[in-house]
Amino acid sequence: MKKRTFKIVSFLFSVLLLSACQSQSNVQQTTAKQNKKVTHIYLIGDSTMADYTGDYDPGKEYMKVRYPITGWGQVFQPFFVKDSLASLKPAMTTDSVAVIDRAHGGRSTRTFFQEGRWRSVYDHLQPKDYVIMQFGHNDGSEKHPERYINIQGYKEFLRLFVSQTRQKGGNPVIVTPVARNYPWKDGKLENVHGEYAQAPIDIAKEMNVPYIDLNKLSMEYFTQKGQDFTTNHYFMNLPENVYEAYPKGQKDNTHFQPEGAKAVAAMVYKEFKNVIKTQKK
Repeated sequence: MKKRTFKIVSFLFSVLLLSACQSQSNVQQTTAKQNKKVTHIYLIGDSTMADYTGDYDPGKEYMKVRYPITGWGQVFQPFFVKDSLASLKPAMTTDSVAVIDRAHGGRSTRTFFQEGRWRSVYDHLQPKDYVIMQFGHNDGSEKHPERYINIQGYKEFLRLFVSQTRQKGGNPVIVTPVARNYPWKDGKLENVHGEYAQAPIDIAKEMNVPYIDLNKLSMEYFTQKGQDFTTNHYFMNLPENVYEAYPKGQKDNTHFQPEGAKAVAAMVYKEFKNVIKTQKK
């Protein structure tokens, strides 16, 4: 009786194992077919780029615990509608784009690597995919030693991300850190990032990588809009008793409301199109 039971169990296990292998094979085949038609754009960076929906806070509802905070990467996908893809050809030969936002709050280049977040991106990278990297906010934060890294280390991790993206046949794009809503002087928003805004440009030139100077672009754009409008419409400066997640209001000049995130995403998309055009030549 025991031998018969063992044979039945062994048979069932074999069937399940075969079924699992066939299922995995089907998934891989389906994924392979899909990947031939999709260009993936991976976003790696910090909270200003993050997507706060989905599984960002597992088990928590975005509208209840986070909204209206919005990273610019969260609203980047809608720029890649079918009609806009024509302007990205022939450099981008696929018929669709999938933006995969892996940015996360509080991460510097160092902690993004140490926590395995970069490895997760690297393992899934395919030839002709893009990696858009925007760090700096947390790298330069000396008051937070758990995330801080000096300029030389910051540059070294950017070199690593660029080199390993190229190893997989991908296309790296370096982005300088987006501006904070300070300091303002004589009606003009000034640079708060110091050397951490210049370092990505240095690496881009050193490694012949396209870059987007988002720090400069966003400072100029916010200056044009004015301090009051920028403060109240773009950044997370919220009144009391309006949003469920912030009943006491909020004063935050680093993170974006939806309107601010969309404005920044539009800047990045416009410059990304220029990157694509450069690749055509």
